Amino acid sequence: MSGQNAVPLIVLSPARDAVEVINSVLRRAGQPAHCTWLPALRDLGDALTQLNPELLVHVATTPAELEAVTRVRDKLAPAVPVLVLVPQVDEAQIAAAMALGARDVVTLANSARLQAVMLRELQAFRTARALDATVKSAHDARNQLETVLQRSNDAIIQVQEGIVIEANPAWQELFGVEGGVAGQPVMDLFEESTHAALRAALAACLQGRWSDHPLRAGALLADGSVVSIEMTLALGHHEGEPCVRLVVPSRPHEVVEKPVAMRLEAGGGLLRRPELLEALGRRLATPAPGGMRCLALIKLDKFAALEHVVGATASEDVLLEIGRLLKETLHPKELAGRFGGVRFLALLERGNEHDINAWCERFLGRVRKHVMRIRDKSVSVTCTVGLSVVSPKNAQLDAVIADALECARRGSARGGNQSVVSDRADNDSRVMSYDQVWVKHIKAALMENRFRLVQQPIASLQGEDPGMFDVLVRMVDSQGKEVLPSEFMAAAGRNDLLKNIDRWVVGASLSFAAQRKPECLFVRLSKETARDASFAEWLDNHLTSSRAEPRRLCFQITEDSAASYVPQVTALAAALRQRRFRFALEGFGSGRDSMGLLESMPLDFVKIDGTLIQGLAADPQLQLQVRALVEAARKRGIQTIGERVEDANTMAVLWQAGVQYIQGYFVHEPEQVVLRAER
Repeated sequence: MSGQNAVPLIVLSPARDAVEVINSVLRRAGQPAHCTWLPALRDLGDALTQLNPELLVHVATTPAELEAVTRVRDKLAPAVPVLVLVPQVDEAQIAAAMALGARDVVTLANSARLQAVMLRELQAFRTARALDATVKSAHDARNQLETVLQRSNDAIIQVQEGIVIEANPAWQELFGVEGGVAGQPVMDLFEESTHAALRAALAACLQGRWSDHPLRAGALLADGSVVSIEMTLALGHHEGEPCVRLVVPSRPHEVVEKPVAMRLEAGGGLLRRPELLEALGRRLATPAPGGMRCLALIKLDKFAALEHVVGATASEDVLLEIGRLLKETLHPKELAGRFGGVRFLALLERGNEHDINAWCERFLGRVRKHVMRIRDKSVSVTCTVGLSVVSPKNAQLDAVIADALECARRGSARGGNQSVVSDRADNDSRVMSYDQVWVKHIKAALMENRFRLVQQPIASLQGEDPGMFDVLVRMVDSQGKEVLPSEFMAAAGRNDLLKNIDRWVVGASLSFAAQRKPECLFVRLSKETARDASFAEWLDNHLTSSRAEPRRLCFQITEDSAASYVPQVTALAAALRQRRFRFALEGFGSGRDSMGLLESMPLDFVKIDGTLIQGLAADPQLQLQVRALVEAARKRGIQTIGERVEDANTMAVLWQAGVQYIQGYFVHEPEQVVLRAER
């Protein structure tokens, strides 16, 4: 014990000798003491209340005296330990004294034991006092939290082991519950499509691996309707045990008196037609951050027949429900709204054409399988989706909408329940003309070093910063404006220029790795480079000149390319790993034999395909598929990365599935690499 403050203690003794000995024993132990000598029992009461002692030493003569001392102590300061000081001690005396309320019996003849017992009792007293203070503080904090919960405009529940243990009035009002929800399974409060993401987020929060990411959910109201909400999760405690606090922030401007149907439309985040068209115009006037844009026009099939069955007013509930389903399938930043009548518009911003097609399939399937309870009838509907790819440059909103409308019209004429993509693809002569322009630009950019790297951080789902980045390329035109790969890569592929671009990117990445020393850069290789027998020798020369450490680069190729050229890609992967580079497959899980590639190729990472990730949070079948991929990779010591993660729900499901890393706009947008490699 190392306290420096003088210990207040009381020595109740007819003679003063014991006081000096006790002072000396404690001083030798490094614990100064302030001893108050009391010669008579009559003064003990006042001393206990005025001095707040930490120890009471009583020089006893008879059991009756000890009993009188402990009676006064128990009445005025029951926590203060009492030690009995006697000339000689035996086991029977100790037992008798402890039976009367003393903590122990000591003697001046054994100073070592006297010191040990006094220090023990002082430490026990201080520990008990600190614990009492902590319990009181926790009790006060609990009372304050209770007040906050009850008065807060935010809807709040606390969940412990999957059960709601407390819900404030705002939550009960939001859900339209009269008798409270305490004691219910938390999953019963939410739509089934939300369960996987919520379950994973709760588990991550309890392990301290959840930040303040907003989680999207479909809340089940008392009347059976569903409201789309966003909530945050935070770790808390209830009666000494950890719990998770779910908070739906209040919206001061929301009109509480609105009917539930109106809240569904507003809560779903769908824009009205004027605001939608204005927002679409603004969005198309700005360059896409990456990937491709596609305008989707959604039209309900055979709506007139449905309206005849359920009635005009009830049919509006169907539209609102479809709007909610639409919004739940979109990324948070994607625009969507009612276009008029039974039509919706959504601007999809996805990585590639496969992502667009995957979204269409999932959305059509979800609408088709969704059974709605409208008034006293159960109804289901289908819809048709018309898709118009938005040009990266000079996109005209009216022309794009007209194109999507025409596609939807053709899909409806074929019976509906399908998606139709614009067939305004360029004919061969226009492609050739297009390529002639771009080939000149690409060759000039290569000659003049007008490419630049951008990096997109890869985040760990285990908590630490892995220092890993996905490397992307941009071309800079002669006016200094950035050109996205979606504008020039197709022309480069048709004209055998991908190998040249690959080598520029690899050289720049080697220089960047040598100078900045990131933990790992993921560098893409085209299928043309994978089949290029001279690439390994070229790489050796540039590795020597750059002085980069090979382990800092991980070359990646698409699963589709790897499956098409298994011998060449396997040989390339082996050669790269022999040089201590790392190797990965991206777009993993989208092919016909993903498991076979795991068996046959030497891999360090696999990046799970973005088309699987897009609908993961609400699709149990996709979740099982991803779990199987992750488990197969884990057994082979291959690390997994989720591609194109766009929201917290998806992140939560990936975390619970055992995926180790994620990348996408939810993590971070691509940012320019500051260094320009010397070529």
